[in-house]
Amino acid sequence: MTDLEARTRPAPTGPPPAGPTSTFAALRVRPYRMLWMGGVFSFLAVQMQIIARGWLAYDLTGSNAGLGAVYLGFGIPMLVLTPWGGVAADRLSKRQVILISQGLLVASAAAVGLAVSLDSLTYWMLVASAALQAAAFSFLGPARMAFTGELVGRASLSNAIVLQQMSMNGTRIFGPSLAGLLIGVTWFGPAGVYYFTAALTMVASLFTMRLPSGDPAPGRPVRSPTAEFTDGLRYVRGQPQLLLLLVTSLVVVMVAFPYIAFLPTLAEETFGAGASGYGLMSGATAVGAVAASLVIAGRAGGPGVWRLQAAAGVGFGVGIALLTFAPSFAVALAVLVVTGGAAAAFQSLNNSMVLMASESAYHGRVQSLMMLSFSGFGMMALPLGILADAIGLDTTMLIMAGATIAAVGAYAVLRGRLESRGMSLASVE
Repeated sequence: MTDLEARTRPAPTGPPPAGPTSTFAALRVRPYRMLWMGGVFSFLAVQMQIIARGWLAYDLTGSNAGLGAVYLGFGIPMLVLTPWGGVAADRLSKRQVILISQGLLVASAAAVGLAVSLDSLTYWMLVASAALQAAAFSFLGPARMAFTGELVGRASLSNAIVLQQMSMNGTRIFGPSLAGLLIGVTWFGPAGVYYFTAALTMVASLFTMRLPSGDPAPGRPVRSPTAEFTDGLRYVRGQPQLLLLLVTSLVVVMVAFPYIAFLPTLAEETFGAGASGYGLMSGATAVGAVAASLVIAGRAGGPGVWRLQAAAGVGFGVGIALLTFAPSFAVALAVLVVTGGAAAAFQSLNNSMVLMASESAYHGRVQSLMMLSFSGFGMMALPLGILADAIGLDTTMLIMAGATIAAVGAYAVLRGRLESRGMSLASVE
């Protein structure tokens, strides 16, 4: 078999699951439990920082463009560094990559907390902090995902990915609400939130230290990082099912997920709910996300999962559209529960389908390409924020919703065309 044939042949995925698995099956694996528990503390810190950062950005600028620029500061470093994070995950100790990334997150949070305490925080310091956090996530995300496949094996991979998403979304239920409430406490405030998140990330590092090293398989060819990255691109390009899933994720995340950046505006200007309302709105999306994760955790590797993924994508777009018509804060919270559930289901299923369709030696690089969509999300937040300031937030969100639904429809059409040409996506079903 030639080198080209080896790269373009369908990825071995092993025998498909016989049916739905236990919701928490992957947690029976002790090393994965350590990774999962570390993720709980790390994700909680992230969710609280998102609220604090958004609130500080709005307080400093008072505009949607100002909110969007903070996300731009997050998106550009991810665009540049995430591919190299995937290379690092496939060629270095995954435990060390995660620990170093968590150290950067601690430093970033502590620096912002100190600046707020000293009343010296500027808007551009907030953007710089977002950029440093993005650099850490560029390496942390691919390493965690590649480690997941290594720890649980292919049979439990889909379940493990959904459980990881569930832990992230679970922290969003009370993390944003807690951050919003603490911001309003005079003696705690945004500085206290940042100090607290630094401490949470340090606890996550303690769990990480208990993991195996996660070294690459022995006998792996020694190549330069650039050659590794190029090989990963060639691998994905040779598999239409992977390419289609990655492009769909890129478009949906870029045009739909920026709605999160506009929640402070909705909370303050549309509903007059303030920081606490902003936290409750983020928490509402998390309630739906956790509920969706519980439903799909045992079904992520089952037959016909692409239909569930497509339905979730359409639901995500519909939810964003309905949010613009919410007549009250209570109705908006109910809509956000549905929107958050659809978004989480789409993201979780897309992640599991991508990794199930790829070889474990490429998991880090494939995941890094998946994460590029979130750099696109960060970069799209600024132009969408400028558009919202120019034509109105409701109109902008309707455009986002329509683009999301159109992207998922195109995915379904292209999938049918691939199958009609004999390029079956059975490996990801």
